[in-house]
Amino acid sequence: MNNQPVTVITGGAGFLGSHLCDRFIAEGHKVIAIDNFITGNPDNIAHLMGNENFKFIKHDVTEFIYVEGKVDNILHFASPASPIDYLKLPIQTLKVGSLGTHKALGLAKAKGARFLLASTSEVYGDPLEHPQKETYWGNVNPIGLRGVYDEAKRFAESMTMAYHRYHNLDTRILRIFNTYGPRMRLNDGRALPAFVHSALNGTPMTVFGDGSQTRSFCYVSDLVEGIWRLLNSNETEPVNIGNPDEITILDFAKEVQTIVKELTGKDTEIIFKELPSDDPKVRKPDNTKAKERLGWEPTINRAEGLRKTISYFFKQAGII
Repeated sequence: MNNQPVTVITGGAGFLGSHLCDRFIAEGHKVIAIDNFITGNPDNIAHLMGNENFKFIKHDVTEFIYVEGKVDNILHFASPASPIDYLKLPIQTLKVGSLGTHKALGLAKAKGARFLLASTSEVYGDPLEHPQKETYWGNVNPIGLRGVYDEAKRFAESMTMAYHRYHNLDTRILRIFNTYGPRMRLNDGRALPAFVHSALNGTPMTVFGDGSQTRSFCYVSDLVEGIWRLLNSNETEPVNIGNPDEITILDFAKEVQTIVKELTGKDTEIIFKELPSDDPKVRKPDNTKAKERLGWEPTINRAEGLRKTISYFFKQAGII
């Protein structure tokens, strides 16, 4: 009888999903990654191909999911996750949050597996409460441009809790705040890769509005540790995982500018453009619950994380 735990990760070829594949294999799990490569990248999991504890299934999780044998955990991370993606793929984003979550929960129910949903701080919308606690219901525009992502994740949370209450399914809900690190896509439209993309191409970094909007950036290894702890806890209500070190986007751009100059000797200009519709003004997690229930706090400061991430991008481009 093989007692090795088996974990299914939807979106396993994505930025976060691929890091989770690495972590769970390191923890002794057999990992089955599922992805249709809409926004995932085969390069993110290329190093795992041939590993006896890794299996890849190319599949759209909005369709019925079949996995042979036992499954202990399902981590549902399949979804476009940046504004540029879900503005380009609005219907797919809604479908993976609704139908995809339903299919992944159905697999968890059939296998008697523990289910963890990757939700988002975007469920808080443009928040009127700051910092955001898990008890805050949010301020979301359901018909705005970002609504396809925000509402898909809110629906996914509701469905997860319905399966928990009605089917007694063992579920976890993770609300992810801005995360960064190696394997992000340079063209995914989020602040850091967009800034680095500009630096690599010798074009100005674009800050939207006056740059006074804030975000809180968490390095990927810290997030992965929080996910591991949440999955192995008994916490069934939503939990924020993010770094509470809040910074304005303009100051963040200046930090990137400084590190780019340190690494390459090149100056990068900052320019300003009009703020997009529904762009949240503030974003900062209240991590009290994660600290008290999971014993989790971020350990990588932003300067260290930015150097690691920017160095990764520059090495990929053959610059350093």
